[in-house]
Amino acid sequence: MKKIILSAIMLLGIAITAQAQNFSKNALGLRLGSNDGFGTEISYQTKLSAQNRLELDLGWRSNNNEDNIKIAGIYQWVWNLDGGLNWYAGIGGGAGSWSYDDNNGIDDDGAFAFLAGDLGIEYNFDFPLQVSLDIRPEFYLNGGSYYDDNYGTDVALGVRYRF
Repeated sequence: MKKIILSAIMLLGIAITAQAQNFSKNALGLRLGSNDGFGTEISYQTKLSAQNRLELDLGWRSNNNEDNIKIAGIYQWVWNLDGGLNWYAGIGGGAGSWSYDDNNGIDDDGAFAFLAGDLGIEYNFDFPLQVSLDIRPEFYLNGGSYYDDNYGTDVALGVRYRF
């Protein structure tokens, strides 16, 4: 009986170790999505442990009427599905600022903070490329923006170089 338990523990350890090798120590790239105007983010991921990583994103937008900037940090748990295919979930938050001027008398600006969740799927190719698709619900802690709500859903495609 002791040999069976010891064998089971060893197999579990091997499985966890094998899973830990399915995502890279670092990844850098772009996260292309949309949430209240934030369409592009520079995205950086760093491995913290066998199944956890930190993702940091810096997003911005500038057009004729508005300028926005947003930074987010998400703590993620990563699970392997098969080979280079992983799924992940996370929680985090961030902050940002916005400025709006429509040149017709509406001029407003402000700052915001938010809490966020994250749920996604990714594929790590045999060469150093990662492609991901995720959804990030964001709950804004302070109102007063020109969006007039305290919730946003960010769906994004990520393309990152792994190293």
